[in-house]
Amino acid sequence: MYLIRTALVAAGLLALGLSSAAPASASGTARLSAYHFRTLDDAADLTFNELLGINDHGKIAGYYGSGDDSTPSKGYLLVSPYGAGDYQSENFPGSVQTQVTGLDDVGVSVGFLSYTEDANPANNANYGFWARNGRYHKVVFPATSSHPQVNQLLGVNNLGVAVGFYLDSAGNAQGYTYSVVTHKFTTVQVPGAVSVTAAAINNHGAVAGYFTNSEEVTKGFLRRPTGALVVLAKPGADVTQAFGVNALGEVVGTYTVGSSTYGFTWTPSAGFTTISDPSGVGSTFVNGVNEAGDLVGFYVGGGGNTNGMLATP
Repeated sequence: MYLIRTALVAAGLLALGLSSAAPASASGTARLSAYHFRTLDDAADLTFNELLGINDHGKIAGYYGSGDDSTPSKGYLLVSPYGAGDYQSENFPGSVQTQVTGLDDVGVSVGFLSYTEDANPANNANYGFWARNGRYHKVVFPATSSHPQVNQLLGVNNLGVAVGFYLDSAGNAQGYTYSVVTHKFTTVQVPGAVSVTAAAINNHGAVAGYFTNSEEVTKGFLRRPTGALVVLAKPGADVTQAFGVNALGEVVGTYTVGSSTYGFTWTPSAGFTTISDPSGVGSTFVNGVNEAGDLVGFYVGGGGNTNGMLATP
């Protein structure tokens, strides 16, 4: 659910380009694990909230507003999610729409913005940004060639390395990392991928995301700091997408089976564990995880509203 709906089931791309080894598949039997689920929605719009990142202090990045021509997306940081909650607005100056997608433990948050609010989200140009102490910085990969331009930053680690993607002239996502310290871009590549989205990076430099191959199959991946690549494909799923990774190497994301979407966590030892909010109607999305194993994301309820979700093990 992005200003230009690229994250769910769309072609994505990750490019950090250090490993040329063929990817190894990671499968395993999925289990349903017990979590305590809480719905967290900004009162400014109780019909549409998405929580997209959580740091080790429990602070959450998210936004409200579906992004259509009557409810623009507005970013926020949720400072006290385990208590009463404190929603602090975070919107790029001069933008019409902002989504805050990730944050670290030392005050840096990332996301993307648009200066327009077209009824068709595909007509809204997107630009990445990072912010700290109330100062905002736009980020656009130099090779961006789509029309309109699309750049999104989706995650950041404590070393100031952010990850995201841009769209090329063919409309395929191309992933990259970006240093908020040196302002250097580095592409992220998956062998055999047509499109790659770099969605998250942990403090060790492991990158998680998803890619689409030439057969139009979308799978998740984890690129370890060594450059080793693990392909994440939930057995029996039509689509698998990884959206988050913590310092312990636990990966989170979603998979779809038919018209239903479920969240997951994955570790090398336990494989896939299914996450399904009991208030969701075949639609749970897990976007972020911290070192404590707390999950954030969203679900679609029976009334059709999209609600922010916090799940604690």
